[in-house]
Amino acid sequence: MHITVGDKFFEPLLCRETIESRVLELAAQLRADYEGKTPVFVGVLSGSFLFLADLIKSVNMPCETQFVKVSSYSGDQSTAKITESLAFSEELKGRHIIIVEDIVDSGHTMHYLLQKLIPIAPASVAVCSLLLKPNALQYTFPELRYVGFELANDFVVGYGLDYNGLGRNLPEIYKVVAN
Repeated sequence: MHITVGDKFFEPLLCRETIESRVLELAAQLRADYEGKTPVFVGVLSGSFLFLADLIKSVNMPCETQFVKVSSYSGDQSTAKITESLAFSEELKGRHIIIVEDIVDSGHTMHYLLQKLIPIAPASVAVCSLLLKPNALQYTFPELRYVGFELANDFVVGYGLDYNGLGRNLPEIYKVVAN
């Protein structure tokens, strides 16, 4: 079933049940890897909010949350220009940080965020991304340890991801239909 978001048509890619199952698997892996620690989950707004909420509800361990707000998208294209409107807290010094992202594609945003964390001196940094587009990556990230799904280089919406502000509320993930 195709849907319309803004002026684009999309088709189903990942159903709600598939997403929920993978979030539970990621939560179990994080729980095992951070046993005995109290990590800080840092959600990258706005796209990660649904994923982060489901992830921390499922992780079942002591943890904290914070948010940063950066963007590198213009319409349906990732750009190298990063806009920051909410920065990391200095309280992250010496803490175990898990950056939670909706999607890593070109890697510009993640590269920017990781560079911003260096002066804060956290104990450790890991990245947990719901989606990864390996063919679009322009950087290598050893911190990217937790990935929900690898995708082709298609534009996607739903489950927090948007097209010009629309579609974040969809419980499934859809990919754009080629014209």
